[in-house]
Amino acid sequence: MTIIVNLDVMLAKRKIKSNELAERIGITEQNISILKTGKAKAIRFTTLNAICKELDCQPGDILEFQ
Repeated sequence: MTIIVNLDVMLAKRKIKSNELAERIGITEQNISILKTGKAKAIRFTTLNAICKELDCQPGDILEFQ
């Protein structure tokens, strides 16, 4: 069982590029890449909140437990 990050799916649905999201929420493109590839060991609630606000989605749209 693991957590799957569907950030790339939400970015595609919203037609937003990773670098654009990073700029809008104030984190580095490298951190967005780490999240997208599932290599992140944690995510701050403030970052998750900013992503959800910018993409107009729920945390469950980005994170999935399998």
